Amino acid sequence: MVNKMGARQKQLLKLLRGNRTGMSVDELSKGLEITRNAVRQHLASLEAAGLIAAGVTRPSGGGRPQQLYVLTELGQESFPRQYSWLAQLVVASVQREEGAENMRKRLNGIGAGIARQIRSQYPELTTQQEKVQKLAEVMDQLGYNARNATLPGGEAVIEADNCVFHQMAVKDLEICHLDKGLMETFTDTKVEQHECMARGGDLCRFRFLPKKE
Repeated sequence: MVNKMGARQKQLLKLLRGNRTGMSVDELSKGLEITRNAVRQHLASLEAAGLIAAGVTRPSGGGRPQQLYVLTELGQESFPRQYSWLAQLVVASVQREEGAENMRKRLNGIGAGIARQIRSQYPELTTQQEKVQKLAEVMDQLGYNARNATLPGGEAVIEADNCVFHQMAVKDLEICHLDKGLMETFTDTKVEQHECMARGGDLCRFRFLPKKE
């Protein structure tokens, strides 16, 4: 669906995807570098398509409250998730062959195998920082809308707000072990997930800790 839109509308949806509490017309105007009237025209078109909706209002420092706009569930699902369909086939196959008890181990192993294939394309990666940065790029290319971020103490993390397995994870969090296997093997670290969209978080946030010897 997103591929059929104009560039500005795609940018607008991406801005809203990264600001799940919503954005005002003024904020969208600034972010897109277009006029407020142009923003309103795009909002009207996207709202008619069911991709966005009016959210809460926010005080504006003495003036009239600002209306915020948010993505609808349809808007969230309009972004491409390039291998979720493959994961569904994988999970169904594992369940048939191994049963639910071995699901976590098998999914982790599948993710690790994917990571080894991708890592082989980047033999120059040596430090943890380089591996995490490249992993964020790889995940973004796969459709996660992933980016590097830094916690207040200076720790580097990866944040993603378009989990390619979101619908599957809502039903069964075991699928997240495929991602974990991929990330741990790619970065040679232990991965901890500190926020999860499937558990109601605004995004998925991953920390990368040294493996214990």
